[in-house]
Amino acid sequence: MIYKCLGLMSGTSLDGVDGAVCVTDGSKIIDFQKTFFRPYTSNEQKALRSKLNTWPESFNFEEEIEIIHRAHLDVIKHFPDVDLVGFHGQTLNHDPKSGRTFQLGNGALLAKKCGKNVIWDFRTADIVNGGEGAPLAPFFHFACAKLLNIEEAVAFVNLGGVSNISVINKDMENPEDKGAVIAFDTGPANAPINDFMMNRLGKPFDKNGFIAQSGIINKEILNNFLDLDYFKRKPPKSLDRNDFSFIMDLTSKLSTKDGVATLTAICVETIVLSQKHLPIKPVIWLISGGGRHNKAIMDSLKTRLNGTVMKVEDVGLDGDMIEAQAFGYLAARVINNLPTSGPSTTGCSNPTIGGRISKP
Repeated sequence: MIYKCLGLMSGTSLDGVDGAVCVTDGSKIIDFQKTFFRPYTSNEQKALRSKLNTWPESFNFEEEIEIIHRAHLDVIKHFPDVDLVGFHGQTLNHDPKSGRTFQLGNGALLAKKCGKNVIWDFRTADIVNGGEGAPLAPFFHFACAKLLNIEEAVAFVNLGGVSNISVINKDMENPEDKGAVIAFDTGPANAPINDFMMNRLGKPFDKNGFIAQSGIINKEILNNFLDLDYFKRKPPKSLDRNDFSFIMDLTSKLSTKDGVATLTAICVETIVLSQKHLPIKPVIWLISGGGRHNKAIMDSLKTRLNGTVMKVEDVGLDGDMIEAQAFGYLAARVINNLPTSGPSTTGCSNPTIGGRISKP
């Protein structure tokens, strides 16, 4: 059955809530429609940021839950005619090694308030089934490759707080088929750059990569970082935004320009390093997420990766809304009893249907 699905995504950058409509039967993408972005206020960002890297038992999250629900309802009201809502929630912590993940937000309460069927809690079932609980966009990336009818081997790279990659085998019929999608988190992306910028200059990010381009990369810090065990581990594997928080200490003695240049190089080189884990060598690299606006990152990726590197806009996709569209797509998969993750994307023991369905 075909559904008009609203996907909602609030990423670790804490900039706000993305809303995007994906029309789909959970297998093929029929159409992408309206989008809407609701930014968090500075006070909302401050409250949410203060709870990053915490667990449900650690604090009373009443204020933060109110922020999450208010912001998401502000988006939902712009989409009165959708059939389903795919609600990711706000990730505050993710630790697959201990079998835990924490997305703030109550989909059952949201369903009652918005009057729509809400699909949420996408990660728990995967973790219970032995998976990492992330990344979850790869099955959507597979559908995008089919929609675009891309003939060459293609990699989707999302540059959010963390960078993740999905490599698509175009010859497979379904994303859950063995070898259809290889996916994993490659390393830190925008999160350490943004945190460094905020600490040093009070600015949320390095606009256009200008500061990175004026700095000198500290090769010792870069090489030592690339030698960490995570980058030697075979996928699937996933990261939390704060897994490499110690990197701020490593770069603390560098000048602002050199610190940003080094953190930017780490983002790029961990993606380059990921190629050794790929059974399929991508010919096309499609870049989404906020990092695609960073000229220093994009220029370096074009130089360092084998193949053609493009923004997803170059093939007609929306790089700002692709994660939100993904959770709209996944909502339809859940309703239609289709898997949302598999052994080669999260490491779960078998294709897993994630997500809870809450009715108004």
